[in-house]
Amino acid sequence: MKELETIQDWQAVLEQSQEQQLFLLKHSTTCPVSAAALREFDELVTDIPKYFLKIQHHRPVSAEIESNLGRRHESPQLFLLKDGKALWEATHRAITKSKINKALEELEG
Repeated sequence: MKELETIQDWQAVLEQSQEQQLFLLKHSTTCPVSAAALREFDELVTDIPKYFLKIQHHRPVSAEIESNLGRRHESPQLFLLKDGKALWEATHRAITKSKINKALEELEG
């Protein structure tokens, strides 16, 4: 799992999504729900690349993500990206390994 720190990092991830699916988690460092979501996301076993952003430390990047994806900011917020778009998204307590795996199965099927 790799941390995004700059708008350039985000642009590279957005470009990478043109080639393959990837995950992006917007994480609040002060929220216990977000801490639980980060644990679930970190423990997720997948070949899909995983990225995260600490929103308190990189607010301009968070705002750019919101603008580029056209999705209202929430935290925690997990996206599955492909072709520069969010194929799937979950927020708050819906970010669990089981729900992520179920979404992946549904998207593949």
